[in-house]
Amino acid sequence: MTEFKSDRTSSNQAGVTLMNNQVGYVVAQVMADKKDVRIRELPSMIRVDGINKIDFDFAEIADALGWADFGQDDFEEIMSTHYGRMVVLDDRVLMFANPEDAAEYIGFDLVPVEGA
Repeated sequence: MTEFKSDRTSSNQAGVTLMNNQVGYVVAQVMADKKDVRIRELPSMIRVDGINKIDFDFAEIADALGWADFGQDDFEEIMSTHYGRMVVLDDRVLMFANPEDAAEYIGFDLVPVEGA
């Protein structure tokens, strides 16, 4: 008999699911060269999973696509789901495994509140 138990420790991973189309494939190829990023191509989707933080740099992606510009709307069009804390900036999307790692971007105060 298998015993099931929970593990509340962080996986230290974040990731996205991309459409397995021409644009999603190029984005995945750009991300494949990044440190601590794993790409899994599946029939209808591509998983991009990373350790601690993933940086989707729009200029880098636009260059790989041969486009003049790649932005948040283009990214949202190919992304179906994500896990981790997503921070959207003008020139990139950052994915963090742990919210405290994104504190400077999301205004997450790491100082304990007395009486809480």
